[in-house]
Amino acid sequence: MALPPQDERTLPAAVLRDVDRRPLEQVLAEMQALVEHHGHVIVVCSQAAPTAVRRRLHTLRSLMESDRIALFLPDLPPLGLAVLARQLRQLASCDISPGVLASAGRLLVHYIHAGALLGSVARLDRVPVGLKSHAKSWVPGSQFGVLAHPEPQLVRITPEAALPGPEFGTWMLVAKGQLQSDWVTTTLAPSWKVQGLRETPLPAASPGWWGTGKLVEFCSYLPDLSVLYQLVTSVRRSQCHWCGIDVIGDRCVFCSATPPVHDSPPRKQLENRTAVG
Repeated sequence: MALPPQDERTLPAAVLRDVDRRPLEQVLAEMQALVEHHGHVIVVCSQAAPTAVRRRLHTLRSLMESDRIALFLPDLPPLGLAVLARQLRQLASCDISPGVLASAGRLLVHYIHAGALLGSVARLDRVPVGLKSHAKSWVPGSQFGVLAHPEPQLVRITPEAALPGPEFGTWMLVAKGQLQSDWVTTTLAPSWKVQGLRETPLPAASPGWWGTGKLVEFCSYLPDLSVLYQLVTSVRRSQCHWCGIDVIGDRCVFCSATPPVHDSPPRKQLENRTAVG
């Protein structure tokens, strides 16, 4: 799902459709065209995507033998994933190098709170909170507030129900499914002290991810480009020893190289140095 621009500077998204269903040659040509046009490509894909999709993406990267394609698979629900992709599109308009931009996703994911209000948790299996063993004991017709990220939480909706929210100012994006409820907008959003509230269509992948179409998905995030830019540029960056690109963190998102591990000097050498000192 490609969200509409957050501001006038947000760059458009290139959506790779039916990656695993179209002929390999066709998808390969599309990816080659993107790399030739933009120089570098950051592919944001859900960990919950079918295995065939993820395998095809790795195949494309291998066939092109390119270090200019970064595959990023964050563990986020569909709406949170769409929000993160849009934040990277915002930052792409700034003077940030491709390696730092691709690495920024791993930083920004920590500032996203994503969850949903569900009419049933009987088929929910992506939030590891032991729900199935308790689902049968809950009264039919109950609703449940579930936080999938950053820390899994679940509450049965009552007048006192609450979910832990961010400790910094955010906006909230809400996508309504088949569940008729205003708990997210009238109770959760005020308790999280969100600074703005917007609605968007429900991502097509959301019913499958949450195990039900009776839901209201939500995500709180940092909307301002200036804040995102400051966060990313304030982190120490390093140069990949293999491909030479600037990155954030200890692994290159393009060539996947990690810093070399230097062997410690032999113990005898250390003892000699100590004696001489």
